[in-house]
Amino acid sequence: MRQLLATKEFRAGFVEMLPICVGLVPFGVVVGVGAAAAGVDWLAALGMAVVIFSGAAQILAVQLYAAGAPAAIIVLTCFVLGLRFLMYSAAMAPYLKVLPASWQRGLAFLLTDQAFAAAIRKFDASGGTRAAGLHFFGSGIAIWANWIVTNMIGYFAGASIPASWSLDFAVPLCFIALVAPLFRSIAPIVAAIVAGVAVVAFEALPMRLSLIAGGLAGILAGTLVDLARERWTAR
Repeated sequence: MRQLLATKEFRAGFVEMLPICVGLVPFGVVVGVGAAAAGVDWLAALGMAVVIFSGAAQILAVQLYAAGAPAAIIVLTCFVLGLRFLMYSAAMAPYLKVLPASWQRGLAFLLTDQAFAAAIRKFDASGGTRAAGLHFFGSGIAIWANWIVTNMIGYFAGASIPASWSLDFAVPLCFIALVAPLFRSIAPIVAAIVAGVAVVAFEALPMRLSLIAGGLAGILAGTLVDLARERWTAR
C-alpha cells in the first residue's frame, strides 16, 4: 500500500481533486450538522461518512431516521438513490476489467460524481490502465478523506449548538438545496409535485411506506411526462 501511495500517478490524482474538495467542504459540514440535528450519535455519523460516503444518501438517511422510519426503508431508499452509479460503473467497466478484482472493488467504492468525471477523462487520455487506475485511486482517496473530516467537523459543530436554536431545519433544507437545481424542465417539476401529493395521500401506510410510494409515484409521473414530451417533439 505504501508503494501505491508513493507513486506519482496517485499523488497527481490526489492533488487534482484538492480544489474539488474545497468546494465540497460546505456540503460535508452541512451533512454533519444535519446528522447532529437528527440526534445521531457521533459513531453513527462517522460510520455513515466512512461507509455510505454520499451526501444525498446521508441526508435522506438522517431525515428518515429522524422521522422514525424502519432501517429497511432507509436502506432501500439509499439504494434507489444510488442507482445512478450503475451508469457510471457501466462506463468505467471496459477500462477496469483488466485490473485485479481487488482493485475493481476498491475503485468501485471510491466512485463519486467528481471522481468519475476526472477518471473517465484520464482513462480516455492515458495509454496505461494501471497509471489511470492509480490516478483514480488518488482522486477517490482525496474526496473520501475530505468527506470524513468535514462531516465530523459539521457534526461536532452542530452538536455544540444549543437545542433552542432548532437546527432540525438543516436536514430538509440541505435536501431542498440538492434537488432544487433539477427543476429546470416540466418533467422533474411534475415528478416533485406528484411525489409530494402522494406522500401526504399515503400517510396512513405503515412503516413510513408513504415515502417509498411517493417516490415511485413521482418517478412514474416524471417518466410519463418525459415520454409524452419526446413523442410531441418527434411529430
